[in-house]
Amino acid sequence: MNIWAKVATAVRGGVNEAGEAIADNQALRILDQEIRDADNELIRSKEALTGIIAKRKIADKKVESLQASIKEYDGYAMQALDKGDETLATEIAGKIAGLEAELAGEEGLAKSFTDSEAQLRRAVVQTEANLKRLKQQVDTVKATETVQRAQAAIAARHSGANSSMRSAVDSLERLKTKQAERAAKFEAANELAHSTEEVSLDDKLKAAGIVGGGAKGGDVLARLKAKRSG
Repeated sequence: MNIWAKVATAVRGGVNEAGEAIADNQALRILDQEIRDADNELIRSKEALTGIIAKRKIADKKVESLQASIKEYDGYAMQALDKGDETLATEIAGKIAGLEAELAGEEGLAKSFTDSEAQLRRAVVQTEANLKRLKQQVDTVKATETVQRAQAAIAARHSGANSSMRSAVDSLERLKTKQAERAAKFEAANELAHSTEEVSLDDKLKAAGIVGGGAKGGDVLARLKAKRSG
């Protein structure tokens, strides 16, 4: 395969992939349109069924009317025979023969309408059932699509939230560390200031002759003996 054939194959493959991507993205819209088309076809089928039912009823009434006429002329023929009027009976018989031929045709037509009606009824019922199942499946697909989109959005936000949370936690830890360092520095400064004040005060008292260098051992012993005897 030469290079141009390979390029052409790659282009066809890309077109197919693009077409499939478009079809996937528009799947729900396509399904909705197909369901609308099926609904319209079902409506037309029901209209056709209504027309056949009407024609079948007309044919049935025609059959009933012919049967009644044949029965009526049968009676006339019997009366003519009873009276011995062979000529009249023969004429009536010819009329009956014509009615019977017409009846046969109408019965065939009525049967044809009845058969067509039964077939179309079955087709309509089956189509309605299939369309109902398809609509239920589409509703399920739509609900699933909605849920999955919500899950995807939540997952995306959750991922971003985790990243933001980790960043916030890190910042919080850094602040805590800085605050602890500041607190330690403040404490050390306070301790240093307090120590400096005490040393300075002692020096001033000694310089003024108010405080001596501290109690001697003999003074301490005399104080303890006085405390004991008292």
